[in-house]
Amino acid sequence: MTDLTWLSTRKLAALIAEGRVSSEEAVRAHYARIDEVNPTVNAIVTTDPERALAEARAADARLVAARRAGEVLPPLHGIPMTHKDTHDTAGMRTTLGSPVHADRVPETDDLVVARLRAAGVVTTGKSNVPEFAAGAHTFNPVFGTTVNPYDPTKSVAGSSGGVGAALATGIQASGDGSDMGGSLRTPASFNNVVGMRPSNGRIPHTPPGNAWAWLAQKGFMGRTVGDVALLMSVGCGPLPEGPCSLPEPGSVFDLPEFRLGADYQPSLAGLRVGLSPDLGGMLEVEAEVASTVTASADVLARLGAEVDGGVPDLREADEVFRVQRAYDFVATFGELVRAETARPDGGRVKQAVVWNTRLGFELTVDDLVAMDAARGRLWVATQDYFTTHDVLVLPTAQALPFDAELEYPESINGRPMENYLEWMRAVTLISATGCPAISVPGGFSSGGLPIGIQIVAAPGRDVDLLRVAHAFEAATAYGQRHPDL
Repeated sequence: MTDLTWLSTRKLAALIAEGRVSSEEAVRAHYARIDEVNPTVNAIVTTDPERALAEARAADARLVAARRAGEVLPPLHGIPMTHKDTHDTAGMRTTLGSPVHADRVPETDDLVVARLRAAGVVTTGKSNVPEFAAGAHTFNPVFGTTVNPYDPTKSVAGSSGGVGAALATGIQASGDGSDMGGSLRTPASFNNVVGMRPSNGRIPHTPPGNAWAWLAQKGFMGRTVGDVALLMSVGCGPLPEGPCSLPEPGSVFDLPEFRLGADYQPSLAGLRVGLSPDLGGMLEVEAEVASTVTASADVLARLGAEVDGGVPDLREADEVFRVQRAYDFVATFGELVRAETARPDGGRVKQAVVWNTRLGFELTVDDLVAMDAARGRLWVATQDYFTTHDVLVLPTAQALPFDAELEYPESINGRPMENYLEWMRAVTLISATGCPAISVPGGFSSGGLPIGIQIVAAPGRDVDLLRVAHAFEAATAYGQRHPDL
């Protein structure tokens, strides 16, 4: 039964739809795998087997009735799935990894969870996160640290680190996450899975909260590109309440080459690729990471792509990311940080959140005006780049998975990192552009640690991005290597 947990989401969904496997069997296998591996990695922090099994039995009954009536059920019918602990789940504890919300139980689902459940998902629990999803290492004072399945002394990255470890260990095949500064992509790299940050508006931002937000995006992770595309097909689409939502339906991600039984031969003939292991000298990158990115050029060339070393002008990206992130932290956490830091005990919020929020409090109108102007110049530079290139390839993470006892790598190649954001510039620079980006397994270090490569496309070209990632995945098969726990 445990073998069910190593199937792709597409394959498991097909077996359930055919009646060859019941949703209850899938849920029981899912929980059995959690019991088996979670004591090692600490990926799943909340479960509700009684609720999930009741939902699974109801799903099985609906399948019987639907087959008699000739009805078609949604594509994820009966699939067990945990959700990121920053995404509200109605009736299930959602803590955001913070003591402030340790016992919080929302009354409604976040949009991304609601859409997955409407597609048939059985909610089984929550995956671990850094406190308030701040940082690229998954630890918090409520549930502790999630560690890397390939080496439990190493970081799993973050903030979607819990779901990354869940995928890598066979707990589930795909899941939801979010990404402001790499929180879908970096855990994908560290766990040898796939993580995609979509274009703004694919999964709309809606009230409550800032409906005009653009830097942070919800998205999906999977063991395969095809499963990420499947979740995109049900999770994306316009919504009137989302003023920036894109008009295309999620069905645009239902690509023929991803379907089971597709006769697929990977080809990137004519694709124009810019590839750089350090973004033309902008990034400090560990040697084994850089060599893995460089080696991917041969794979792309064999698939028919035209590869050169061209990179976009990202000189404005650091400042755009810094100011917009600080603004977003104030918008989200400002009142909480004020209240907590005024407490006699200094508050229950970690210093990284306080630091980011204080940066926001210090912003002036001039800072915001200058940031908008810089963002405009960055947009023009990005659009110009994609007139001569279809995708950009670079590292996802500048360093290999680091010691789980650290908050972040303190240096790369002997160069000190000034703060916990600097080692993530390979992903934060891309976030600032608004481009969709995906991390796919790219190889392994000499010590057996995963290394992801990041592929970036022009804003709105999410479907094309998935096609490129799928071809690379099919040509390399790095994602088929699982950790030995």
